[in-house]
Order: sequence, then C-alpha cells, then structure tokens
Amino acid sequence: MITIKEVKSKADYKAFVKFPFKIYNDCKYWIPPIISQELEVFNTEKNPVFNDAEATLLLAYKEGKIVGRVAAIINWLEVNKQGDKKMRFGWFDFIDDLEVSKALIEEVIKIGKNNNLEFVEGPVGFSNLDKVGVLIEGFDYPNDMITWYNYPYYQKHYQTLGFNIEKTYIESTFKFSNVNPEAFSKIQDLVKRRYKLKPLNFTKTKEIMPYVDKMFDLFNLSYSKLSSFVEITDIQKEYFKKKYINFINPEYIKFVVDQENNLVAFAIVMPRFTEALKEMNGKLFPFGFLKLLKAKKESKSVNFYLIGVHPDYQNKGVHGIIFNEYYPIFKEKGIEDCYRTPELENNEAIHKIWKNFDPKIIKKRSTYRKTL
Repeated sequence: MITIKEVKSKADYKAFVKFPFKIYNDCKYWIPPIISQELEVFNTEKNPVFNDAEATLLLAYKEGKIVGRVAAIINWLEVNKQGDKKMRFGWFDFIDDLEVSKALIEEVIKIGKNNNLEFVEGPVGFSNLDKVGVLIEGFDYPNDMITWYNYPYYQKHYQTLGFNIEKTYIESTFKFSNVNPEAFSKIQDLVKRRYKLKPLNFTKTKEIMPYVDKMFDLFNLSYSKLSSFVEITDIQKEYFKKKYINFINPEYIKFVVDQENNLVAFAIVMPRFTEALKEMNGKLFPFGFLKLLKAKKESKSVNFYLIGVHPDYQNKGVHGIIFNEYYPIFKEKGIEDCYRTPELENNEAIHKIWKNFDPKIIKKRSTYRKTL
C-alpha cells in the first residue's frame, strides 16, 4: 500500500529535500545538492517565482518509510500568458517500484486536471534556469550543481506509465587543449570592426551588477523562441542576481556591447564544483562553503552555463569575441576540461558554435510528456 502525503511542515520539507540522499548515498556519480539552497527553492516567502507559479510537494510512503517524491508545478505565466496549458513536474525521485512512481504521477495528473490543464511534462523546474530532464544516457558521469542525476530504471518507469519523450538535451565536454585560438581570433577582430562591437571584462563582482538586468533582458530575448521558454520577471532578476552572481568568478562573465553600450551578447562560465559538492554532502556549514571557495579559485574544469546573443547578431560570429576573451584567462588558470550544460538536441545554432572544439557528447537527458 502506497500512501501519498502533501508536504506541509518544516520536517516534511526537509524530508522532501533529503530523500535523494537515501537512494543515491552509495552512488559515486550522484552529486548532492546544497540542502539549504534546495529548501530555499520551495520557500514561498523567499523565492519570487511563487508570484507567478505554485507547487505542491508530495511524498510517497510505503510501510512507514519515504520511498518517493515529486513537485507538481504550475507556472501561471506559461499557462495564461503563453497559452501553454502545461502541468509541470520535477524533483521526481523514487525507488524501483512501479507502484510508487505511478501513485505520485497520478496525483500530479489529478492536480493538472483540476486546473483544466491539457498535458503534463517533466522533469522540469519552474523556469529555464532550473534543472531539466531525466538522464537517459551517461550514467557513469557525475552530475553537477545545475543538473539532476538518476538511475537507469527511471526511463523504464516513464515508458510504462505511458509517457513519450518530448524534448532531448545533450551535454558534452571538450579538452581546453583542443581549442585553437586562430579559429576565432581573426573572425572576432573582423566582427568587432564591422559591427563596432567591444568586449567588457570584469575583475570584481560589483562591476558586473549594473549590467545584470540587461543580461536577463537579453536572455529573455535570445531564448524566447525555444520551446518551453518562460521569461524571467523583474523580481526574479533580483533574486537570481543575489543568489548566483557571487558564485561566479567575475572574470568568467563576459559581455559584448555595441558602440552605444547596448548589450548584444553575454556568456557565463562557472567553475565546476562537482568534487567540492561531493565532499560537502549537502552541508554548507561549518566547512562546506570553504570547499566551494577553494573550488572557485582552483578548479581546473569549467561549465559553460549560458550564452546569449541578440537575434540581430546571431550567426554573425559574435561568439568569437567571447571565446577570444576567455582563452587567455583559461590558459592562465590552467583549465583542462570544459563542459556544456544541457542544450536542446535540435538547437543547431548553439551546436555550430562549438563544432571547432571537437566536443564529445557524454550525456543525454529527456523530458517526458503525457496528455491529460
């Protein structure tokens, strides 16, 4: 007998966030999230996404023990403004028992039907800056702080429950030694002169702050045509600014502006915190934050987190300017491995940017959809 319980108390929230620690504790490829940050995601008083969205967190119990969890999410901007009547779900973890996954999904479907939604899709978060997709290939590679990990049996559960693949994302890596600066140095010089563009580099976080709102505006504009995109609101910009910018080395944020100082492109690279997060085991204090600071300074691997180019400048070689600015910094820091975070498999424009670096696909993940 499976019992489903809605998360209500502080103890329930902690149990929800800490459940993956039980099923993945012995998995060397699972990288734990920071518990305090996960709790903040679902804090309606701190996370401004709840101004336009709602989430019902559910726990599955069997014989008095937690055996699964899921977050049933409705983004009302997506439903009402974009007319996409989607019931989202994420943070979907369960033991290898079909009764458990079925009971949780049936509750998600019930919420969707009660709100007159037309289909359910997941695993996804609240927006495009959240984690996405269930891993379907690459189980022997660790995840990082911006992706979920799962066991191979998850895919079987989705298929048995009547879901079909909706979108597929790829993750890839390349050696920094593969990068030939001549491939973009000449192009970027031509692009800068032709379009009167210049790069902006930073050495302190406070120097970046005046441009962050413009960056999110450009993010909304440059990603708006991708499927499942939901714009970042003004209040969310402030939240993400405070939450993430301090995690990033200022020299890893690059902007390109035109002669009137309008932002036309941006890129965010993050140190790869995988090893530090594994050692922290979800705890930021008392010593976890020191491990993060150490990784921020010393990591020899980086994640290319986001690249955005204004539609008017796409396919014009602007990315060459960005790579030209990163190259000497990576060389100075002794960067060895570069990783690309999940990108839609059918996003040909972004894949063309990386083709000269000889990337190797190491993971695939998908979202699954079912009509209500």
